[in-house]
Amino acid sequence: MPRNLSAWIDLTIHLIVMLALALVTFCYNSYVGTAALLLWAVLVAFAWERCRDRERRFERYCMGIIRNVNNVMNYAVDSLPQAILLVNKDGHLEWCNRQLAESLGGVKPEQGTAVVDFWPKFNLEAIWGIEGKYRLSHEGHSYRIYHRMVPTPSHMDPLMALYVEDETELADLEQRFRASRTALLYIQLDNYDEIMQGQSEAEKSMLLLAVRERLDAWINGLGGFMRSVSDGVFLALLDRAALDHVIAEKFDILDQVRKIVNTKGMPVTLSIGLSLAADQTFKELGEEAAAKLDLALGRGGDQVAAGISGKTQFFGGKAKAVEKHTRVKARVVAHALRDIMESADEVYVMGHQNEDYDCFGAAMGVACMARALGKPVHIVLSDTNEGIDRVLDMVRKDESYDEIFVRAGDIAGVASATALLVVVDAHVPHILADKSLLDRIPKVVVIDHHRRSENFVKNPLLVYLETASSSASELVTELLMYFGDTARLTRLDATALYSGIVVDTKNFNVSAGVRTFDAAAYLRRAGADPVLVRALFQSDYETTVALARAKANAEFFPGGLIVGSIPERLANGQIIAAQAADGMLRVDGVRMSIYVFQMPGDMVGISARSTGELNVQVIMEAFGGGGHANVAGAQVRGVPLSVVRGNVVEQARKYIEESDTHEGHIAGGR
Repeated sequence: MPRNLSAWIDLTIHLIVMLALALVTFCYNSYVGTAALLLWAVLVAFAWERCRDRERRFERYCMGIIRNVNNVMNYAVDSLPQAILLVNKDGHLEWCNRQLAESLGGVKPEQGTAVVDFWPKFNLEAIWGIEGKYRLSHEGHSYRIYHRMVPTPSHMDPLMALYVEDETELADLEQRFRASRTALLYIQLDNYDEIMQGQSEAEKSMLLLAVRERLDAWINGLGGFMRSVSDGVFLALLDRAALDHVIAEKFDILDQVRKIVNTKGMPVTLSIGLSLAADQTFKELGEEAAAKLDLALGRGGDQVAAGISGKTQFFGGKAKAVEKHTRVKARVVAHALRDIMESADEVYVMGHQNEDYDCFGAAMGVACMARALGKPVHIVLSDTNEGIDRVLDMVRKDESYDEIFVRAGDIAGVASATALLVVVDAHVPHILADKSLLDRIPKVVVIDHHRRSENFVKNPLLVYLETASSSASELVTELLMYFGDTARLTRLDATALYSGIVVDTKNFNVSAGVRTFDAAAYLRRAGADPVLVRALFQSDYETTVALARAKANAEFFPGGLIVGSIPERLANGQIIAAQAADGMLRVDGVRMSIYVFQMPGDMVGISARSTGELNVQVIMEAFGGGGHANVAGAQVRGVPLSVVRGNVVEQARKYIEESDTHEGHIAGGR
């Protein structure tokens, strides 16, 4: 059979020429011509039959190739080490290769079988119509499934192709690798100096021995390694498997060590900074663990700050921060702050949004320091601060304080390398009165008494953070004691600072230590007027009624939780919420009280209190806030009050349940 058009043309021309010659011969001799025509007809028939035979042979050749290719392709697909499935939108099997049968124990599913019949956890709806990867675990096996849609004509039902790899060995290897990752722990007795004070050498040795025995038993039981770095400081190593066990037990070593007390009845508490190895160097691992230890200490101690997978988790934090009776640190910080202020051309003082009396009093105290050095000073106030209207109006009546108070919007153009920004009663950037100042003023000093949050002001020149202190006003008052003779408080300065201490201590009933009363005495000698302070806190008729309504709509939940709300937008809603939360703690059986209140705009405030048994700071941190173990708060923007209340109830009940369960577990194991 000719294989191209040219051959067909040549053959046709030859036959035509032969036909013409036969016809010419017939004209001269009919007998010879007839024979020629017969011969030509035989040749045509032979050529035709020959062509038909070659066509049939070529067709058989092509079909053979197609069959061979199909057989090879079917063999290749069936013999792939990867299971392949075609499924329809209903999740039923349209086709699969032999490897699927091997992965299912040798039984190949029939066409039309639902995928969930042999993989019950398979969720086709989650991956239908998209291309990607999907992980599935079934009967001790781990599968990685690559999925993509199959191009089909419009008249056909859509199909999805699933390419399944059994990665059980890889998953086991990953699990073993994960379990073998190193966790570095810095362990420190966060009240070492206090518990050792007044102890004999024998008592000190016995106390350290008791702590070391508890830690050794804990680390050895986990298969870890521990060595003492210095007095009261230890370095330990654990693998990830042991760390997971410790996390499940909520670091019960904190509770075990807390049972150890010195001869004066003071309990021992630990702070632990932990870093889990990922892809960092050992140097970076150690630096992160040290930073987490500083974070745990800055939050008051008796807790763990763990850096795991790029996130910080906190455990413990039940014990109150121990008040330090020495003011050595206050004196050092005061001198350092004076030097920093002297090198600045102007000073800005700023606290948190919606300032309270403590924030305002601390700002007034810092402004007094700057004025004593002859530095221009401005106190930056947020747009919402109804809670301090009375004291603010009182101060503004004094001409000596003219132009000292500014709003955030009034200083939008400030950008000076020589200016100093002092942040008081806060350290979290997003809650400050004007967080943009942090970017415009590089020199920042932080003075705060709240437990340190992970989100801290970046690169401050000086940090004075004492969680054992009652208030920021107390800290600033102590700094004023050592700032120098030039820093002389006016009557208004002293009264503002005094009011800040009174508010945060609930009139010296909460968190008031020896140094708190010393600070109050210093302010009293400086001219603080307690009568004026009491007048600032007097409630009018509307506030009293609103407070009663707030208490009336409170709801009691199992576990000692009370949650109330103030849906009306009140001018002093924050004060009412705080007073209501404080008042509810006096109800029998209540361990935690939380109030949700409406603030100006789309802001919802949260005020939380506890008797000290539960840590409300942990709950408020979940809403972007913070505070202390027994006094904390938060502000949520853009969420309805009812939703915030529901989230608060859920978070608080979950925390109480976990705390009670863990305490029961610890008690049962002792």
